[in-house]
Amino acid sequence: MKNILAVSLLFSTFLAFGQQKMADHYKIYNTATGKTVTIDDIVADMASANVLFFGEEHNDTTAHYMELTILKTLIAKYPARVALSMEMFETDTQPVVNEYLKGLIREKNFITDARAWPNYKDYRPLVELAKASNINLIAANAPARYTNMVTRMGLSGLDKLDATGKSHLPPLPIDTAAGKYYQKFETIMGGHSSMPGMQIYQSQNLWDATMAWSIAQYLKVHPGIKIFQMNGGFHSEEKLGAVAQLKKYSPGLRVLNIASLSGTDINQPDWSKYTNLADYIILTDFKAAN
Repeated sequence: MKNILAVSLLFSTFLAFGQQKMADHYKIYNTATGKTVTIDDIVADMASANVLFFGEEHNDTTAHYMELTILKTLIAKYPARVALSMEMFETDTQPVVNEYLKGLIREKNFITDARAWPNYKDYRPLVELAKASNINLIAANAPARYTNMVTRMGLSGLDKLDATGKSHLPPLPIDTAAGKYYQKFETIMGGHSSMPGMQIYQSQNLWDATMAWSIAQYLKVHPGIKIFQMNGGFHSEEKLGAVAQLKKYSPGLRVLNIASLSGTDINQPDWSKYTNLADYIILTDFKAAN
């Protein structure tokens, strides 16, 4: 108990210091009203929601601070009713994640065996907060070897996996979302719709579907839990991608999403770009180093 209280105090001190330091570097807007809001407002909105998606830019340090602050606030507002879900860990590493959160293995082994991202330092505070707060962390993403397989062989390649391999994925076949999501993907790909491009799009759908399935299955076993899902922005913007896949697996869920964007004018949003992007947008003045 003393250790938990000490860690909690450490996070509270860190967040208080961070809030003073970061306050001038971001603004949060409710896109329905165009007005600025606070993290407390978003967390209060979760009273009637099941899942909060945070679409980040992976190198934005301000966004990582915001994620930590949101998770801390969710835990305080809904004690014993929060779980963290992350794109940054893959489904087959869930036993390793669980072992670390329970204090059974060293952090060194966790980082290696859970295949933590190269910038794990950016996500470590969230993992440590989950550990200290005794909340679950869902390793939500599809194993990279399978997304790579789809990029090379198409979704039909997954049929060749054995039962163990398939157990790390959603039920096959994966729904390849058409329409607006594909159009967005084509735009990013430069308008190329060749077969390799289509297979890359199929791997994107596998990525989305696995994260959605991971959340849906967790909520089936743990009803009433608030899920805080972290992923790259494209996966959840406009409630497409992983959000749309989640709605197929669990139609009754209420989902909120945040889009975090860096290098923008935080005081004068271009609403022509942001209105339909998310329920909330976080604009930061972070600019990646060249």
